[in-house]
Amino acid sequence: MSDRERVVGQPVGIDELLERVRLGLDRVTPERAYATAEGGGLLVDIRYAALRERDGLIPGALVVERNELEWRLDPQGSHRAPQATDHDIHVVVVCNEGYASSLAAASLRQLGLRHATDLIGGFQAWRAAGLPVVTAGT
Repeated sequence: MSDRERVVGQPVGIDELLERVRLGLDRVTPERAYATAEGGGLLVDIRYAALRERDGLIPGALVVERNELEWRLDPQGSHRAPQATDHDIHVVVVCNEGYASSLAAASLRQLGLRHATDLIGGFQAWRAAGLPVVTAGT
């Protein structure tokens, strides 16, 4: 039985699915995510509003709610964000702790965004690394 048949034909737990998805990603550290953004890549924050308000934002990151991600990042889509210029853009998806972002990055890869990945440890790792964060008050 192929992996595809196993995924489609039999239930799989979230831990196994996450492990499988991550095999196809070149996940990045906070420092590498910062360098990607500095080099013209796109950081995409998929955290929900309450977390962004509580913890702050990564300066320059594109905020896209998770339920809109594929529509906003598909370079061929009619609802794409202006930053979604082509399939070669380097995208780093950021969630709160680095779990949902792995699944989101895998979904973007299925759309042909071959350089989509996610931030290991998510926003919390970014902040712990002392990288720039702006709060709601600034």
